[in-house]
Amino acid sequence: MSRPPVQTDAPAMTETRTAVIGTLIVTLGPLSLALYTPALPMLVEAFQTTPAALKLTLSVYFFGFAFSQLACGPLSDAYGRRPVALGFFVTYVLGSVVAALSGSIEWLLVGRALQGIGAAAGIAISRAIVRDQFTGQRSARILNLIGLMLAIVPAVAPTLGGVILGTVGWHAIFVVMTLYGLAVLTVFALGTAETNRTRDRTAARPGPVIRNYRTLLTDRRFMRAGLVLGTTLGGLYTMAALLPFVMIERVGLSPTVFGFAMLLQTGSYTLGATLAGRLLRRVDAMRLIPYGLACVAVGGLGFALAPLTGEPTVASVMGPTAVWAFGIALVMPGATSDALAGFPRMAGAASALIGFMQIGGGLAGTAVAALFADPYTATTAIMPGLAALSLLSYALLRVPASRRGHPAKPARPEDLEVAVDPVALVGAGGEEIEEALHQRRASGRKGG
Repeated sequence: MSRPPVQTDAPAMTETRTAVIGTLIVTLGPLSLALYTPALPMLVEAFQTTPAALKLTLSVYFFGFAFSQLACGPLSDAYGRRPVALGFFVTYVLGSVVAALSGSIEWLLVGRALQGIGAAAGIAISRAIVRDQFTGQRSARILNLIGLMLAIVPAVAPTLGGVILGTVGWHAIFVVMTLYGLAVLTVFALGTAETNRTRDRTAARPGPVIRNYRTLLTDRRFMRAGLVLGTTLGGLYTMAALLPFVMIERVGLSPTVFGFAMLLQTGSYTLGATLAGRLLRRVDAMRLIPYGLACVAVGGLGFALAPLTGEPTVASVMGPTAVWAFGIALVMPGATSDALAGFPRMAGAASALIGFMQIGGGLAGTAVAALFADPYTATTAIMPGLAALSLLSYALLRVPASRRGHPAKPARPEDLEVAVDPVALVGAGGEEIEEALHQRRASGRKGG
């Protein structure tokens, strides 16, 4: 008896499984950054060093995180997502152990550098395993959930970091990172299927790598989305480095209270992501980007005008931050899907470059911040600048619809779900309304 042919185009994992694994690994990097920042003042005293030396631990982390993604993507295109990701995650766990046991600032720098290198796989691989299996609204739905975690963790982790710092000390922060790294390593090793079905060993050679990145860097559609993501989400990473100094030193909050104040950013992003999920039932993800950028612009304007109100307060700092975060929630699904849509055979490289541009936005922001003596002045100057760059990128790199080689297809009824909830735990129901909306659009197109 002959067997039916195998459908090689079927996803290697379900949407739910892909979303869970993607969100787990994507939070590795932001957690390692934001969990650590409340401890900076204490570490200055613990290592008997200078604040500048401790800021260097942020720089080496950003540097390793950003640039390792450029290697992680091509390697995963060549050898598969699983083996490359596992190698990077092992490096992360090693770095966490070194940091936890460090007795000098030099060893802490080594540990943070290894953490940055290892965590790089989280963002690049998470997006690649989505793009390997799904496109269109299904991809946007999962990527929106991943983007939700990517923006929430930098806000939630300082709260946890402040509590840990105030109870059991700074060593425990790196112990938590080690345990989370081991959990990521275990889940990925045991629960993730290989999704790269077009592995090409030549993708890791210098020539093809350079050509792939040149293709991406010269594509207006990719660069438009990448720069928008780099300036908007990069702004959150810049804030992660600046806000501890502003809120603790200038406003006068304790590390624990500072962590809870950051929940304003979390709540705002959650609200925006929920709204984006509901809107994605009815509109294409790309149509949400202008509204998100408008919110980012308002947030940037709020930062620019804040010094006119006098000394910084929780409201004058966290208000613009919350508006900015809300805008990112509307930008992330469409911009990420649009950036990856045209490159199925170099999804790893495209994901790596997108991740590089986002973390690189934070690296650039913190590098510019080093030129300012006052972190608050840096905040009120850099954030409006990033908002302006995001608007310029979106406006100047616009691609006419007639020149887009892979236009978006109308969403199918099964794709009209809440983007932030692929397992239908929040906002479930309404399938009949979604079906009616789809049929109304279909009949409208036929009648036109």
